[in-house]
Amino acid sequence: MTKKRRSRGRSKGGSGRKGLVQCSNCGTLVPRDKAKRVTRWVSLVDPVMARELRKQGAILPHEKVMKYYCVSCAVHSGVSKVRDRDERKDRIRY
Repeated sequence: MTKKRRSRGRSKGGSGRKGLVQCSNCGTLVPRDKAKRVTRWVSLVDPVMARELRKQGAILPHEKVMKYYCVSCAVHSGVSKVRDRDERKDRIRY
């Protein structure tokens, strides 16, 4: 049987079954090692208030938000890109 990808689309190696996470966009359950994870820092203060507080020298809090996307939602939203057949086995980070 031919292999489309070197990693078979996952990053589990030989570690057995991984847990499931829910896609942040469509809600489908995806294995944790197959899902595309996006980490963003979100400010807890609205931008107008933040600008004024920064002028006064305040340190503003921000929160780390992690979102998991299934492969189809990641491609649709631009998190991952579709690659040519020759480039699929290369390990490239976007």
